[in-house]
Amino acid sequence: MNSRFLLIFLSIFTITALSADSSKVLTEKSSVVRIATQQMPNDENIAKAKKYFDAIGVDVKLLEFDSGAAVVNAIASGSIDIGLVGTTPAATAISKNLGVELIWIHGVLGKSEALAVKNSANIKSIKDLKGKKAAAPFGSTGHYSLLSALELDGLKPSDVTILDLQPKDIFAAWKRGDIDAAYVWDPVLTSLLDDGFILLTSEDLAKDGVITADVEVVSAKFGKKYPNVVAEYIKALSKAQDDYHNDFNGTIKTLAKYFQISETDAKAQILGNVWLNAKEQLDSKYLGKRGKIGDIALALKKTADFLEKQKSIEKAPPLEVFQKAVNPLYIELSLEK
Repeated sequence: MNSRFLLIFLSIFTITALSADSSKVLTEKSSVVRIATQQMPNDENIAKAKKYFDAIGVDVKLLEFDSGAAVVNAIASGSIDIGLVGTTPAATAISKNLGVELIWIHGVLGKSEALAVKNSANIKSIKDLKGKKAAAPFGSTGHYSLLSALELDGLKPSDVTILDLQPKDIFAAWKRGDIDAAYVWDPVLTSLLDDGFILLTSEDLAKDGVITADVEVVSAKFGKKYPNVVAEYIKALSKAQDDYHNDFNGTIKTLAKYFQISETDAKAQILGNVWLNAKEQLDSKYLGKRGKIGDIALALKKTADFLEKQKSIEKAPPLEVFQKAVNPLYIELSLEK
């Protein structure tokens, strides 16, 4: 074998070997995906109720959490691959460089998350919270909204006794009479109204520039290794969103049965958020597209700036960090399938 032929042979062998290795990486499939969920009237629970996740093609483990802060910790520890969180824990995770990407918006928060006050607490305005006891899950969108509401009305966090309670613990404390107010989301929010009323909603705060949402984040390592698995998960959520837009009454019945609540309550709860289908999420007002990330990154940045001011995080990174952490790839892939 002459040297020229040997060189060609080795080049072809090397290219073939590299191509085979590259193909292996591109077609590698996960045997399992671990998804953190929460009890919320949203597209994910519609998908759960209708078993849409069965179509992902791998073993799907659905693990229930009480708050986004707990979900973020689970992803950071490597025990969860994908999880539902609010924009506040998402902004915290990105600020702390915990290796997560924002990939979906379950809903822009409106009336489904709010500040409820007890009938007996004599609270008629935010200023009346001074000297009272209020609860919220720390690190959540509810906590961020509560602190924002206080600031907008000239109160300091120290003016109110703010307790760190998970939603189920808020309900128990409310029943015992341990708290005067709570910023929390449905379905717990609705259960508080038997002995209280809503003073302020996240829809109200959005008018003052305090925008919050329930979003999905993925471990960046998992997403990079198994993009098709994440895209199939997004397809299941997208199918649930289509059910909401195309069969609203059927969606109400599904969630009422799933949560074992009345259809009236189910309707009120799902109307509390803005639901976005896959194509709408790629609009510049939301995730945007690869190369031109949308306004959700700015909302995360504003949240982080506020958290830094409140000393909840050490430092809010620049906008570019949040833009890099928003990844529309999986929605784009899901629309191609």
